[in-house]
Amino acid sequence: MTIEQHVWGVTPEGEAIIIYTMRNTRGSEVQVCNIGAALVSVKFADRNGNIDDVVLGYRDAMSYFGDGAACGKCVGRVANRIAGGKMTVEGIDYSLECNNGVNHLHGGSKGFANRLWESRVETNRVVFSLLSEDGDQGYPHEVVIEAVYDFDDDDSLEITFVAKSDGTTPLNPTNHVYWNLAGESSGRTVLEHELHLNASKVLEMNDVQIPTGRLLDTAGTPQDFTAWRKLGTDIDAEFNHIRDFRGYDHYFAIDDWHPYILGEVGQLRDNESGRCVTILSSYPGCMVYTGNWLSGGCPVTKSGGRYADYAGVAIECQGYPDAVNHPEFPSVLVDEGEIYCQKIVFRLGTF
Repeated sequence: MTIEQHVWGVTPEGEAIIIYTMRNTRGSEVQVCNIGAALVSVKFADRNGNIDDVVLGYRDAMSYFGDGAACGKCVGRVANRIAGGKMTVEGIDYSLECNNGVNHLHGGSKGFANRLWESRVETNRVVFSLLSEDGDQGYPHEVVIEAVYDFDDDDSLEITFVAKSDGTTPLNPTNHVYWNLAGESSGRTVLEHELHLNASKVLEMNDVQIPTGRLLDTAGTPQDFTAWRKLGTDIDAEFNHIRDFRGYDHYFAIDDWHPYILGEVGQLRDNESGRCVTILSSYPGCMVYTGNWLSGGCPVTKSGGRYADYAGVAIECQGYPDAVNHPEFPSVLVDEGEIYCQKIVFRLGTF
């Protein structure tokens, strides 16, 4: 395993944008960047030995600031939506920015994803760190967080979030990488990709993409991924607002989840290339988003074009959306002095 680093660009404030290249003995390669602790490139071989970049991203470093897709970046403090930008923590009401219609999304427009993180190499890993001040984007108390990337010779990529707060605050970061196992430059959508999830329950959503609090059985529905299902098969179904959302943008609860225990979430695969990604996580579930609004909203891509809708799929391991307003959901609150630690693993392979 080798790690190289170089300056990719400079912000208007004169701060260096650093990109790190992690390369293993198989010739596979992962690139990460200190803008939003972003995962900007993943290259590995298909069943015929052809190596391609299989995650979405942009040509220019500065394009990673403020992109609506949050492409490959670590989002927070709280991933996903908080209803109406309102929450109550320890009896105190807080108002957050509504940056997604009537809701707060991914920690706000100046959340973790649009900050320049400190970064360093530790032997065979890259560590990004960030201080989120008390009041940052409206959230209470100070949080110090690290996003740690490990990549090994078995093509296993791990992302570990470690954080600590000086008071009770919600915390639910995730990585927002979009996969296209046919290749980022292939021009193919992910609608022919197949997904299998260890999830027999999905959150029921309302028309503004907030959970009602109910968990629905997926069996026999267009959201049943307990057996292999193509992402495009029911992309226009009415069930649970799939059509209204222009595709999948739903949270699946992982079966037999236990707090802080790494479990298998599922697998994404592409029959044409033979590539697959097996996903493990310590989080209680994952958001599946099929890139329903990528068209017109992304800067120039790594391959020099523009992404169409469904050009990539994000499988975002995280806590339940709007959990701070749903006491029946697993809590996303971190107490003073508590060590927060969650892990996501992407195992790259072929079949």
